[in-house]
Amino acid sequence: MRLLITWLINALALLALPYLMHSVTVSDFPTALVAALFLGLVNTLIRPVLVLLTLPVTLVTMGLFILVINAILFYAVAHVVEGFHVASFGSAFVAAILYSIISWALSTLILKND
Repeated sequence: MRLLITWLINALALLALPYLMHSVTVSDFPTALVAALFLGLVNTLIRPVLVLLTLPVTLVTMGLFILVINAILFYAVAHVVEGFHVASFGSAFVAAILYSIISWALSTLILKND
């Protein structure tokens, strides 16, 4: 049940992004659900491999390169999911940060630590 609530929270965070950034569009709620699912899968399966491959760069930049990895994955998911569009890589960079903040805030408000 907690996984489904987290999925819905992430979809709501994606729906909030177009109100904060005009360069991000999400056509409707089902599109947000699919994009949130893809983002979750990509962050679970591909992100750890990219972090491991780019470990030297991440260490040199004191971890800031992980923000670039997040933006790359966010931008890639926007290209895969129909109805979810990000205008540029810079927009994906800012949108990935905002998406993380919004989903964290909603998760903190809705989900309680047991």
